[in-house]
Amino acid sequence: MSDPGQYSELIPHIRAWADELGFQQFGISDVDLGEHPRYLQRWLEAGYHGDMRYMNKHGERRSHPRQLIPGTLRVLSVRMDYWQDDTRPLQVLERADKAYISRYALGRDYHRLMRRRLGRLAARIEQEVGGSYRAFVDSAPVLERAIAEQAGLGWIAKNTMLINPQAGSWFFLGEIYTDLPLPTDPPQREKHCGSCRACLDICPTKAFIGPYELDARRCISYLTIEHFGSIDEELRPLMGNRIFGCDDCQLVCPWNKFAQASAEPDFKPRHQLEDADLVELFGWEEQEFLEKTEGSAIRRIGFERWLRNLAVALGNAASSPAVVNALRARAGHPSELVREHVNWALHRHQAT
Repeated sequence: MSDPGQYSELIPHIRAWADELGFQQFGISDVDLGEHPRYLQRWLEAGYHGDMRYMNKHGERRSHPRQLIPGTLRVLSVRMDYWQDDTRPLQVLERADKAYISRYALGRDYHRLMRRRLGRLAARIEQEVGGSYRAFVDSAPVLERAIAEQAGLGWIAKNTMLINPQAGSWFFLGEIYTDLPLPTDPPQREKHCGSCRACLDICPTKAFIGPYELDARRCISYLTIEHFGSIDEELRPLMGNRIFGCDDCQLVCPWNKFAQASAEPDFKPRHQLEDADLVELFGWEEQEFLEKTEGSAIRRIGFERWLRNLAVALGNAASSPAVVNALRARAGHPSELVREHVNWALHRHQAT
């Protein structure tokens, strides 16, 4: 296909192939991400990325696709819904004896599934018109929400999530970098948050500096997943029973009334983790943790941080013999990190 104008005839076919592969939306952007690179730089300079040094590691390659993959002309952006209707997040959050796990992590890890399907999509396009392709799913220095906004998939909201007016924000994003001069989709210029600030006000740790600005160092998702060390004692009581991630700012977003339940079998909850008891999970030994988190995004934090997070949640739970006994059983754990958080929790129950 040598005539650039003919590429427009290919777009309906690509959309159909993306739909067949289980993606709910597809868009194309160029490599100019507008103000987003400057915003990222200001955010990094403020230190809001905390321990996430990889955010600063790749320089301008993160916000300039052509520097990451030379020759890139377009970025194909897709989204895939993961919401499950039957996980009762609000009820779990209200039960201090239950463990709250971010709803994206209840099923199998999405990274491999989406990369595999993006690879199939790229292969189908290559078969038709040639070109070169690189697929990414949160696996390289890519500003995926900025790219998705430029591709018209939604707008970056006050809670820094991408919101689609027909689907809310319960979805994953993926990208294909290509050297094909495909026609682009109109970017999402307008933000439809209005005067709403429900997401900002609900945040348990007040991690939002203001609209569209998150201090990750106070975010529960960061604290339970990205942060390797001791959790600030000031923040521990505010974390409640959230042991892996946090969904509060999405749960209160009015746009999520439009979220569609995912039909992907891999995103179905596994091992009853959508409604598990804190004491039960804290009783797992490392081998059981590895077995029950196999193929899950949860495994990436490792057993030590799993116990750290659970100890904090148990410190916030109502006092009971079961809670205190579970904590005492880990008081002599070999890990100093685990011992510190267990002792804090026992002190909360005045059981040291």
